[in-house]
Amino acid sequence: MIELSKDKIIERFRSYVALDTASDDKSETSPSTAKQLKLAKLLKSELSGLGLDDVALTEYGYVLAALPANTNEKLPVIGLLAHMDTSNEASGANIKMQVHSAYDGSELDLGKGVKLSPKDFPELKNYLGQEIITSDGTTLLGADDKAGIAEIMTMIERINEENIPHGPIRVAFTPDEEIGTGASHFNVPEFDADFGYTLDGDTEGEIQYENFNACKADFEITGFSVHPGSSKDTMINASLVACEINNMLPGCETPRGTEGYEGFYHLVSMSGDVGKAELHYFLRDHDANMFESRQKTLRLIEKDLNEKWGEGTVKLTITQQYKNMSTIIKDCMHLIENAKTACENANVPAQILPIRGGTDGCQLSFKGLPCPNLGTGGHAYHGPYEHITVEGMDLATDVVIEIVKLYAEQN
Repeated sequence: MIELSKDKIIERFRSYVALDTASDDKSETSPSTAKQLKLAKLLKSELSGLGLDDVALTEYGYVLAALPANTNEKLPVIGLLAHMDTSNEASGANIKMQVHSAYDGSELDLGKGVKLSPKDFPELKNYLGQEIITSDGTTLLGADDKAGIAEIMTMIERINEENIPHGPIRVAFTPDEEIGTGASHFNVPEFDADFGYTLDGDTEGEIQYENFNACKADFEITGFSVHPGSSKDTMINASLVACEINNMLPGCETPRGTEGYEGFYHLVSMSGDVGKAELHYFLRDHDANMFESRQKTLRLIEKDLNEKWGEGTVKLTITQQYKNMSTIIKDCMHLIENAKTACENANVPAQILPIRGGTDGCQLSFKGLPCPNLGTGGHAYHGPYEHITVEGMDLATDVVIEIVKLYAEQN
C-alpha cells in the first residue's frame, strides 16, 4: 500500500513538472503567463475525476473545487491551497526529472557539471536510503510548488479510498504566487472556508505562520552622457551612480548574510550604461518597524543622490507586496496546535519556523482567510539544485490527512 502510494505521487508530480508554468513579474495580465493555464486545465480535469464538486477554472486562472463532508456533524470548512507557477529565476522549460533511488550519502551528479553535495546541502544526510527527486541540472525542478499540488491531490484520493471521516474541504490552486500576486484576485467569501493551509514550505513537518513583511524597490537612474574625452565635470555615469546606491547599503544585510528573523536588502537584478541604469531590490523584514526603516533608508539615498547629482537623476519606486501574517494567526492558534498534533500523529518531527519569504497565505490571512504554511519536503527552490524526497512528500501528505482527521474529531 505504501509503495503504491509512493508510485502514485511520483507519477502525479512528474506530470505536473513536465509543464512549464513560470510566472512573469513584468506582465500586467492575470495570470501573468498563459502557459500556467495548461496545468490549470489538467488539474481541473483531475479534480473532476476525483469526484469533487463545483470544480472551476476562473477568469484569473484559479482552480477551485469542493469536497463535501462525509459526516453529518457540523464541522469547520478547511481550505487547502498550493500554487501552480514556478519561479522565473531559472528555466522551468523541458524539465527532465530524475529519481535517485536508495541515496547513499554521496555527491549526486545531476548532469552538465551540476553536483548536489551534502557539503552545500547538509539536509541530504537525513535522507540516507530514500528516493531523491531532482532535475538534470539544466532547469529548476518545480517542487515549489507542484509538490504541494501533488500532496493535496493524493490526500483527496486517499481520503476517498480509505473513507476517512472529514468535514467540508475547499481546494484552490493559484497562479502567480512567485511574483507576489497569487492572491490578488482571490475571492475569499466565494471560497467559503473558515481557515486554510498553504502547502508551500520546505521540510515535511514545517509549520510556519511568521513571514517577512515584503516590498520591491526599483531605482531608475538617468545619467548625462557626453564624449568621455571632453566630460570633465559634465558626465554623470548612470551605472556608477547605481554602484553608489548599492554601496550605501549595509553589506552584510543580504540573503547570504542573514538568517532566522533577520531582514535584508536583496539586489535581484541590475542593468545599465552611461545614460540609463536600473537596480531592482527586494526588501524583507519580520519586524514592521525595521521594515519601515529599510524603506526610509532607500528614500534617503534617493534624496541625497539627487542633491548630489541633480534632481531627477535617481527615481525610486516602492511597491508593497505582503505583510507578516502572524498578527492574524495569533488569534487562530488552533491552526498551529492542530498542525503540531498532526505531525506527532504522523510520526513527523514538527518544526515551527519563521518563513524567510512569503506565501499566498500571507495575503489571504489579511483578506479574511487565516492561512499558515506547511512543509512539502523540498529544498533549494528556484534553481538547478532543487530537490525533494519521495518519502518527504508521502509524509507531508500524511500530515494534511491527520489535520483533516483532527478537525473532524473536535466537534
